[in-house]
Amino acid sequence: METCTLVSMSILLSVLVRWGVSLNSYSGAGKPPMFGDYEAQRHWQEVTYNLPIQEWYFNTTENDLNYWGLDYPPLTAFHSLLCAHVAKLINPEWVELLGSRGYESPAHKLFMRATVLAADLLVYIPAVVLYCCYLTNGSTNKKVGTLLCILLYPGLILIDYGHFQYNGLSLGLALWGVLGLGLGWDTLGSLAFSLALNYKQMELYHALPFFCYLLGKCARQGLTGRGLFSLVKIAVTVLVTFALCWLPFLSDPEQALQVLRRIFPVARGLFEDKVANAWCSLNVMIKIRSILSSDSQFYLSFVVTLLAIAPSSLKLLKTPTFWQFKLALVNSSLAFFLFSYQVHEKSILLPALPVCLLLNDLPLVAILFLQVSTFSMLPLLLKDSLLMPYAVTSLAFLVFSTHLLSALERCTEAQLRLDGYRKLTAWLPACLPRLDLARIIRWKFYISVVMMVCLSVASVVLLPPVGLPDLFPVLVSAFSFLHFLGTFVYFNIVQLSMPQGKQKTK
Repeated sequence: METCTLVSMSILLSVLVRWGVSLNSYSGAGKPPMFGDYEAQRHWQEVTYNLPIQEWYFNTTENDLNYWGLDYPPLTAFHSLLCAHVAKLINPEWVELLGSRGYESPAHKLFMRATVLAADLLVYIPAVVLYCCYLTNGSTNKKVGTLLCILLYPGLILIDYGHFQYNGLSLGLALWGVLGLGLGWDTLGSLAFSLALNYKQMELYHALPFFCYLLGKCARQGLTGRGLFSLVKIAVTVLVTFALCWLPFLSDPEQALQVLRRIFPVARGLFEDKVANAWCSLNVMIKIRSILSSDSQFYLSFVVTLLAIAPSSLKLLKTPTFWQFKLALVNSSLAFFLFSYQVHEKSILLPALPVCLLLNDLPLVAILFLQVSTFSMLPLLLKDSLLMPYAVTSLAFLVFSTHLLSALERCTEAQLRLDGYRKLTAWLPACLPRLDLARIIRWKFYISVVMMVCLSVASVVLLPPVGLPDLFPVLVSAFSFLHFLGTFVYFNIVQLSMPQGKQKTK
């Protein structure tokens, strides 16, 4: 009973924080002609409700793809259609074809916020609760502390409730997939992750670890007996799930190809705003955009991403444990974020999800990454007038997480999973200094927090030099990139130097 009370209080607190952030403005409010991401979500409801399904992804007189055309997989469109039916019952003006563009009212804002909260309550939050209860180690208080910290992660709250999107739905489905695999329900886990992929194509960031874990596990069972049966069962589940999601578009090959063109807009180029990834950071010094053609940029990012993701994936394929799987999720999604094509600043939420799952195992490293991931979106948050929610939620997360998870106390080399790395580097010459890695990471935490505070304040109160109007966004991006790169190296070291994990399925 006490555990249920603590869990309920954690959920209630997270809901209150979410609703508090939602009372702020939203992306593009009162800013024609595009009105921001809030209008994009509303417009998709308008399109899916009023137009036949064959026109959802095509440019027509009634569906101008240049005005927030659908560019997510079919499950997103079906979700928009469901929301549109509810909206139509409340107020038909909210989804009136063409006449509802830029619609803004307090009642509609309340409705849209409620749809995000409903998705969290139905999909994301239950998955987090079950993960913390059944797949984390420690006392009840430690599990509830981990639950509260995950639910209070500011990056997801600020983007979904402030900027306005439904990332909690796709991440929640992916988390149900992780939960299924962790509990040994591989078929159900594959089903959930297939739904996540069909909701947002960016879930490809997590796809290779799912594939390698399941294939490696089936291979261990034997690909001529039980393992083959498991593999076929998983493959049929995935294929049937995709077929059902894409069924309305499969009758005409051009329909399916148009959906693919919309969800993978290769022609838009390598760069997307000032993202804290390798290409945007490198472009500050070496003008990649000018030196390489669009095709060359695409192939370069593809090769580098493949090389970055290969060691982690091969290790997981060889050692398909749940611990290795969680580490591979971090390494895969970070490799995609740092090196892949057409990365948005909000895509950092994809690596943030598996890092959240490691809060109980590697609290200090996970907390710092989650803080930096929120900080990396600062220019976007300031643009959306989310300064106060950003400051409050970031401070609350930092205080709660470091205290509840005892992050600064759990910082020895063994607790940071660096003892295996010591064994690997034992062959180094004795004349080289022996670095106190635990102390370095602790000081890095302190210094990084101070730098984020300073850069946040400077971005708000100082005017950039006349010749450098983007100085502060570039500094935020560069600082975040260096931290993400360091985190990527750290988690690869942890995964590659440890042959097996400690967690067991309950």
